[in-house]
Amino acid sequence: MQTFVRIVEAGSLSAAALQLGATQPTVSRRLQALERALGTRLLSRSTHAMALTEDGERCFGRAKELIAAWESFESDLRGAGAEPEGTLRVIAPHAFGQQLLVEPLGEFLRRYPRVSVDWLLHDRAPDFIADAVDCAIHVGEVDDPSWVAIKLAEVPRIVVGAPSVLRGKKAPSHAKELAALPWLALRTFYRTDVSLTHTDSGEQCHVPISPRLSTDSLYATRSATLMGLGVSVVSAWAVADDLAAGRLVHLAPQWRASPLPMHLVYPYARHYPAKLRRFVETMRQAVPGELVERLAQGG
Repeated sequence: MQTFVRIVEAGSLSAAALQLGATQPTVSRRLQALERALGTRLLSRSTHAMALTEDGERCFGRAKELIAAWESFESDLRGAGAEPEGTLRVIAPHAFGQQLLVEPLGEFLRRYPRVSVDWLLHDRAPDFIADAVDCAIHVGEVDDPSWVAIKLAEVPRIVVGAPSVLRGKKAPSHAKELAALPWLALRTFYRTDVSLTHTDSGEQCHVPISPRLSTDSLYATRSATLMGLGVSVVSAWAVADDLAAGRLVHLAPQWRASPLPMHLVYPYARHYPAKLRRFVETMRQAVPGELVERLAQGG
């Protein structure tokens, strides 16, 4: 079963063999032995492609649960202090995974030298079976009941623009004044309007926008904002350095968009391997502090 899981995660028998330090014929024999034992075909293979059968999809999920249960059993026998090991596969959003979360990831790897991490960057919601990952960092609300969701932090969001976008005009102080400016849309979270709340009074204001550029990338939004193409609502940590250097201006500073929750998510299971449990612990401890420190750099 471990070989079968590795084949699916690696994408081919040859890649799995390389990762396992075995030959391709050995990996193929193990897969055939598992298929004979279960009495069903798990993988549909051709010269150019490999895909899970319907039974294979079910087997893949259960196999990961069984392997995790065995690892948990071993951990219990060895004691709570047993060092986690193996490969942990994690999906993170591009911007967060390239910048904000790298330091907590490094702390985890330094703390647990027998664990390696496949750090995969995607901005879409994870598909744990198709992506063959153990967990994911998800920014935004969690609405999938099959996920365990551990809240790590809330990400403040503010309205920013390059000095050039004001064209010598006075910077807006009220949210409704923002409607007169050119806009960029981070379409994952807003498209045709922006909802802002006054930090002191709690007054809410809906700002209609006609974005000149819509993108699902936080980095692309930040870059276009720096170019003066329009104003945008972005995660405050991503522009802290730009604000401190004067490359961007915080517009209507008393008004904020709702903060985005950041969760670490993974599928429900009866047992979880030590490497996942320790990763969750590390992220819960490190991410809030990393976010505060990053925001302080722009203060």
